[in-house]
Amino acid sequence: MSAATKERASGATPPPRRAGELTLGELLRFGWRQLTSMRTALILLLVLALAAVPGSIVPQEGVDALKTSNWKDAHPTLTPIYERLSLFDVYGSPWFAAIYILLMISLIGCIIPRTFHYWRGLRAVPPAAPRNLTRLPDSTSYTTDEDVAEVEERARRLLAKRGYRVRPARDGEDAVSAERGYLREAGNLVFHLSVVVVLVGFAVGSLLGYKGGVILLVGDDAGFTNRLTQYDDFVPGTLFGADQLDDFAFDVDSFDVDWLDSGPAQGQARGFVSHVSYVEGLDDAPTEYDLRVNHPLQIDDTEIFLIGHGYAPVITVRDGEGNEVYSGPTIFLPQSPDFLSFGVVKAADAQPGQIGLEGLFYPTFINVEGDPVNVMGEANNPTLSMQVYTGDLGLDQGQSQSVYVLDKADAELVTKADGSPFRLDLQEGQTETLPDGLGTVTFEGLERWNRIQISQTPGKEVALIGVCLALLGLLGSLFIRPRRVWLRARREGGSTLVEVAALDRSGGGDVGVVLQQLVADLRPGATPDHNPGHTPGADGAGPATTEEKTS
Repeated sequence: MSAATKERASGATPPPRRAGELTLGELLRFGWRQLTSMRTALILLLVLALAAVPGSIVPQEGVDALKTSNWKDAHPTLTPIYERLSLFDVYGSPWFAAIYILLMISLIGCIIPRTFHYWRGLRAVPPAAPRNLTRLPDSTSYTTDEDVAEVEERARRLLAKRGYRVRPARDGEDAVSAERGYLREAGNLVFHLSVVVVLVGFAVGSLLGYKGGVILLVGDDAGFTNRLTQYDDFVPGTLFGADQLDDFAFDVDSFDVDWLDSGPAQGQARGFVSHVSYVEGLDDAPTEYDLRVNHPLQIDDTEIFLIGHGYAPVITVRDGEGNEVYSGPTIFLPQSPDFLSFGVVKAADAQPGQIGLEGLFYPTFINVEGDPVNVMGEANNPTLSMQVYTGDLGLDQGQSQSVYVLDKADAELVTKADGSPFRLDLQEGQTETLPDGLGTVTFEGLERWNRIQISQTPGKEVALIGVCLALLGLLGSLFIRPRRVWLRARREGGSTLVEVAALDRSGGGDVGVVLQQLVADLRPGATPDHNPGHTPGADGAGPATTEEKTS
């Protein structure tokens, strides 16, 4: 026997509970009700939107690893804090996932009880008519010589034809009751269900898909083969394995850019297209495709996007002994819409010391009162302007380095005889000799590169279905108006007095117009009165009155 049972058996009175004191079961029930309330769901939806804001402000590792690496190098103080808060991977962070899961639970907890309530409402008959219809905000009355049964039968047929659900006739009831607009609540439920579907679609994509990126030189015969080692950055979903990569390869054969030559955006790229050739299964014949922005190439379940482009100056470095220690196209990253670009060169085998170059590439260089200025993105006057470092560039420490960052902690800036920094200013085809017998640097030519994103997003169809459901549900909840109509007919003074009333349950509907049309159809050729007021003639044969209310 439990302590509570013994207490009741002994007649003892349990101690009174303090105000607000809850048992564990009551506390859990209260917490569940709060979590599954519509207010909580809306708050969590807002919190989720706010939580996504850092993902659009702070560079994300899964979107652009290069930009993220540069940001970390430029903000050494903030980087440890941001890493602890997972701000470089917002959408994969535990706190974002927690908000995501709570929102899912809250929405499902809202939808299921409302669905059962809606199902019971669908099966219920329209409510009986109020005792006094003329007291409703929108009502009218008229007299006719027709029998009561004939008026009621015509009303039932007319209301059913207009999509109203009519209350079955019952003994003792002297009125016709009808209701329509049941699909409005269905629209609300579909809209809330669509949010769950969209969230599920995104979750499927993040679990079963992946996203990777690679920079390819235009015209490079090496091309790209869909293998993990070929990616510059690769972010797989939790349940995605490298063995699930589709078999294909492609080359960027050529690249065309349409530059704006006038207007406020002069010098920027208006449009660009990469002409690629690809093979599926690695044994098929090549197929050509024009890769454009927002027009991805679809190969099996994989989509290939063109998301960026830039310049790769061909630079050759010879050391003090005349040996070629660096040569080839070097990726320079655009810093502005006019394609002023930043790049780094690392010559690890140079003698007597390693040589590092860091600086800018100007596609269309002009000199304005001694200051270098880039006019536009088109390469009309390509120029390199770089500083030179020598010494230990940290390349022999066994640690990986970004190819876009120059470690200058143990290196020295090369200077002129007067102590000022030495700067290389090279145009295409020019060679310049470095001070102190360090060697020479030649700007051989110019090539282009494309930034390619390769991804699988298996949940996008589910998310699209969710968006379509949201639109349908929103349209239903906005344009479907739940209304109730009542009609009562009775014999008075040798004629039949017919009272009709309508009620808009959602508010804001022009029920007066609906009421007028209904009465006109019930009594062909008769026009109901629309005088302000509310009380019909005392004998029921006076002028009909209508009061309309719009909120």
